[in-house]
Amino acid sequence: MAAIRKKLRSRYWFACFTQADGTRLQRSTKETDRKKAQKLADKFEEAARGRVTARQAQRVIAEIFRDATGSSLQSSSIRDYFESWLARKKPETAPSTHIFYIGKVRRFLGWLNGRSESQLFTINPADVIAFRASEANRVSPATVNHAIKVLRMIFEDARRDGILADNPADCVKPVRRSDRPSRRPLTLPEIKRILAIANSEWRSLILFGLYTGQRLGDLARLTWANVDLQRDELRLRTSKTGRWQIIPIALPLRKHFETLSAGDDPSQPLHPTAFNSVARSQKVGTLSRQFSELMARAGLIAPKKHRKSADCNGRNGCRTMREISFHSLRHTATSLLKNAGVSSAIVQDIVGHESAAISANYTHIDEATKRSALASLPDVTL
Repeated sequence: MAAIRKKLRSRYWFACFTQADGTRLQRSTKETDRKKAQKLADKFEEAARGRVTARQAQRVIAEIFRDATGSSLQSSSIRDYFESWLARKKPETAPSTHIFYIGKVRRFLGWLNGRSESQLFTINPADVIAFRASEANRVSPATVNHAIKVLRMIFEDARRDGILADNPADCVKPVRRSDRPSRRPLTLPEIKRILAIANSEWRSLILFGLYTGQRLGDLARLTWANVDLQRDELRLRTSKTGRWQIIPIALPLRKHFETLSAGDDPSQPLHPTAFNSVARSQKVGTLSRQFSELMARAGLIAPKKHRKSADCNGRNGCRTMREISFHSLRHTATSLLKNAGVSSAIVQDIVGHESAAISANYTHIDEATKRSALASLPDVTL
């Protein structure tokens, strides 16, 4: 049975109790009432001796907290808190970001399996590290680090909510990405090889990528409402930065516009198949895969294996980052403009790069300068 005692210069009773390994501990009960202090000491010993399940231990702790403070201790199962966190984040984030969060949450809960119904406080740093190791065998380092970042966000909110004393993911370091290849621009001969085998919609997307420097998702979402042919301008709001871009239409792209069929509906997409793909999934994964297949057919990269084999984990394996992708067109546009002598400030304004040095809030590039810059780009359609 636990005992209580008083120390010199302290008005509180101290609990003296035995742990499961036989060691004796003393903890202040923060109580001046002898009966209340004895009750707390008995509860300390009951929990310390390990004669209770995790749920019973939490109940004991909750009773101690209630007796000491007069208020209830918050608690939640892992699954319940994660799902409530997703619901809380939904109105705060873009649809694509929320879908991203859902994927990471489902992956972690699936890894926990039956433990997902346990109380949130049972998760410790060792669990997060074990999850990181499991994911590192399955997906790329970047994907692993994204998952750990989401867990860190969730547990930090739980700490702020008073459910956790500390963040179990806070001390878990990201996976190193030392072997990550650097992206390079697509060369003009490479672009022409892809254009030669691309269908009409992909040919259009490639030309838009080269002559605007914009991301694949933003180009897939374009409608005729984004186009002003009288002013020869393309207006869009980027999904990544939320920044409005006003891009003069380069001459080769203007020639391409004349081949596109425009209806009376301004909401009609410029690239219907790509538009529907992104609208349906809120991701560009399918389009990125299709462009990779185009590059493979053009002989620029090795075809990706989708079936699991001795040397490949298939679709569930680690995603290998390639030197070239659709995003490389963004690098190509930037490189061509700079090689033509266009200043960095003008290039950043056209392509939409954000930097601490040059910001859209403080630097404004006039229309004539941007038109002159875009006019320097070569025509790959010839």
